[in-house]
Amino acid sequence: MAEVIHPEEILEEIEASALLTKVMEKKKDGYRLSQICAAYIDEKYELSYSFADDETYQYVTYRLVIDTDVEIPSITEIIPQALFYENEMKELFGVKIKMISLDYENRLYRIRQEAPLGPKKAEKAE
Repeated sequence: MAEVIHPEEILEEIEASALLTKVMEKKKDGYRLSQICAAYIDEKYELSYSFADDETYQYVTYRLVIDTDVEIPSITEIIPQALFYENEMKELFGVKIKMISLDYENRLYRIRQEAPLGPKKAEKAE
């Protein structure tokens, strides 16, 4: 019978400038990207990057809380599979991500409304 492992779940808030370094460290340590999640809360973006170690079942999530005008670097040069998560964050929330290896230019979902889950644009006065 396999040993049941009860790993610690780690949530660490980081600055956008530390993102690439943290992602490279996790990749070097053998973790895989599990998910990237975006949310628009209190007029800021909360971006969560989660990594899993399949041998120890350790789970680490890095959270960035950024203003809507902050541009973050893409992690696709380190983890190519992140391209769908990043295109989704960009298209659905309006997150500014630079240098996505394959940028769908807001055509991943083919939606009519720009960033429907992000900040609402100010209504124009008539």
